Amino acid sequence: MIPESRPPLEVLDWGRLDYGEALRRQWALVTDRIADRAPDRLILVEHPPVVTVGRSGGEGDLRVPREVIQRAGIDIHEVDRGGQATYHGPGQLVAYPITKLRVKDLHWRLRSLLEITASVLRDYGLEPEMKAGRPGLWVNGAKIASVGLAARRWVTYHGLALNVNTELGGFNFIIPCGRPEERVTSLQESLGRPVNLEEVKGKFVAEFVRTLGYRWVGSQETTSSRRPEWLVRPNPDGTAIDRMETRLGRLRLATVCQSAHCPNLGECFQQGTATFMILGRNCTRRCRFCAVDKGRPEPVDPDEPERVALATQDLGLRHAVVTSVTRDDLPDGGAGQFARTIENLRAVCPEATVEVLVPDFQGSVNALEKVMTERPDVFNHNLETVARLYGSVRPGAGYRRSLGVLRYAAGYSLTVKSGLMLGLGETEAEILETLHDLKRSGCRLVTLGQYLAPSRDHLPVVRYLSPAEFDAWGAEVLGLGFAGVAAGPLVRSSYRAEAMWTASLTAGSERHYGQEKIYRGTGHGS
Repeated sequence: MIPESRPPLEVLDWGRLDYGEALRRQWALVTDRIADRAPDRLILVEHPPVVTVGRSGGEGDLRVPREVIQRAGIDIHEVDRGGQATYHGPGQLVAYPITKLRVKDLHWRLRSLLEITASVLRDYGLEPEMKAGRPGLWVNGAKIASVGLAARRWVTYHGLALNVNTELGGFNFIIPCGRPEERVTSLQESLGRPVNLEEVKGKFVAEFVRTLGYRWVGSQETTSSRRPEWLVRPNPDGTAIDRMETRLGRLRLATVCQSAHCPNLGECFQQGTATFMILGRNCTRRCRFCAVDKGRPEPVDPDEPERVALATQDLGLRHAVVTSVTRDDLPDGGAGQFARTIENLRAVCPEATVEVLVPDFQGSVNALEKVMTERPDVFNHNLETVARLYGSVRPGAGYRRSLGVLRYAAGYSLTVKSGLMLGLGETEAEILETLHDLKRSGCRLVTLGQYLAPSRDHLPVVRYLSPAEFDAWGAEVLGLGFAGVAAGPLVRSSYRAEAMWTASLTAGSERHYGQEKIYRGTGHGS
């Protein structure tokens, strides 16, 4: 039934978008498609929590009054698709095909969508089931995907929702499919392990193109995928960068600024500061957000700690920051090298404060003891992301293990610091829960920055947060009682580390650095 000439398909990823706004955009695209001003399009989107009620539904499909649902922060929309009530929320893949039907049969397209989704689920080792007269897919007796299409002049809109790593509590407010006994599941729950939404999107698009015989012409850049203007920095001073790289090269030292493609490299090198990276340039883990090289690690250089101290002296640094690649190949994870580096810094630069940004040492207490006994002024270990995303963002690491590392350092009465990347698909509730976990662990300083994908091979950015949102999160952190926070799109773990350390020592007003902000807290309570 598919003609030999493959029509083009444009894929639009809207990121996370309010349901009402997504519906308005769909109508505009439908109008363009009817008038043949645009090709067929496939929309991918996540919605904030919302209940939609189709033509066959009504108040009887809600388990509680509307006011209760709305007080829970969930919108309600009546829509002109088929079906009854369903729930959309973060972690759910919603696909809206804006396509002109070549076979004028809406039920055929609906079945095609279900078959495409079933193929994706089979790719994860699941056996989805379709039920006669009931649009959707079930796994082990629980519903995992819903479908509801509408068409105007044979151009389709609305579509399919697949629960990937969705928080399923929102379904408790409705009667799914009009059946009170209906159970709902997600891909993540069915597999019993974390599942990355971006990976599922890629599989869905590939199967959609293959099954329906399209020629994928790429994705149009949208506000969710285009790098916003506040992340565009002027070209750095090449002379300053060359000068710094020459000085570091003489001492055979690496910096995380270079290895991690830090967006602040030009600014920091121009000011004569850098974050030293010890234990080689090759990391033994394969975190999907990080640009540091992966591969066979190099032998530990016994002279490296002394060279870090000499470079700190040569640069005149008052606050030295030292980090490393993860070295799971070493019995102590490289903790001894950190200890020797701190010891050399104290001997050569006694006036300088020392901050270390360490890996988790696989949770080894003996390894942590080596670093703690040297008493760095700031002990930093990044949590990086929320618990739900650890499996896809930080394979090989553990959320609770990292919290344990921070808690252990706090037990030594060290100033404990940690950082989060935002924009990987986390929800506001998850960010807040993570901040509470950090506070309970004894963390006192927090950095919040925008995740930026180093390449196409890394995890894609799900959403760009505005500077105003970072301001709000900065205020939230201080409201929780942390001693200090650096919050901004370009903030990184070591960005303005000395200024943040100094600001945290004195209660008072916030300090501004361009678009980035370093806030002073009201005290040092843990």
